[in-house]
Amino acid sequence: MSERVTVRIDGGVAEVRMSRPDKMNALDQAMFAGLIEAAREIGANGKVRAVVLSGEGRAFCAGLDFMSFMAMGSGERSGGAPGLLSRSDASPANFAQSAAYAWTALPQPVIAAVHGVAYGGGLQIALGADIRIVAPDAKLSVMEIKWGLIPDMSGSQTLRHLVRLDVAKELTFTGRVVSGTEAVALGLATRTAENPFASALDLAGEIASKSPDAIRAGKKLFAESWLGSRHDGFALEESLQRSLIGSPNQMEAVKANLEKRTAEFRDPE
Repeated sequence: MSERVTVRIDGGVAEVRMSRPDKMNALDQAMFAGLIEAAREIGANGKVRAVVLSGEGRAFCAGLDFMSFMAMGSGERSGGAPGLLSRSDASPANFAQSAAYAWTALPQPVIAAVHGVAYGGGLQIALGADIRIVAPDAKLSVMEIKWGLIPDMSGSQTLRHLVRLDVAKELTFTGRVVSGTEAVALGLATRTAENPFASALDLAGEIASKSPDAIRAGKKLFAESWLGSRHDGFALEESLQRSLIGSPNQMEAVKANLEKRTAEFRDPE
């Protein structure tokens, strides 16, 4: 695992933390690679039932380290380390997009705990999570316009699910900084908390106590049906429900409720 990203797994919850506090967790080559690697390892770990994504120190993530951006661009042209736009056949996302999209693609729910700033690429990483808990005074911005760029770490795909089109355009055209409180009002964040990390851990623990099969099916259902046709949505609902009914974890959920005890679920294979 990259030194830029730490992973701690406890009680079915994976705590993933960006760890470059001296640079407010700005994104460099190692941070991109660490985020992608962490997501890959968690996705393959059936014991992980929920993920909390956070940043160490004063901020969630200040966005792209501009000097690193220039170096990555040079590396791509010279055939060195992967550049921001390099891609593999394993994902529709390129190297930069994967650092954010990987959390959307995970089968487990991901909760971003946002404090300090989440600018540019940092915001797009947070938007890749399923749920965002933010400090009221956090600062969020689609900041790419400051550098004459557009959001290019899957932001166009995540923003469209969260805010109105005119709001997405205003934030993208201006780079305006919004507080955590306004982010919730706009739809960029789920809710505020004075201690986002503690609240995210509590929520992750609650999710981890549920049937992991049903939780994963719920994430898959919304991911694949949100913008699809009603016909396809109904069909996917039925298909996923059929796979759950009578399964060991579904039966355990029923028995635990009837017996008024804590359920003991099996980890997905």
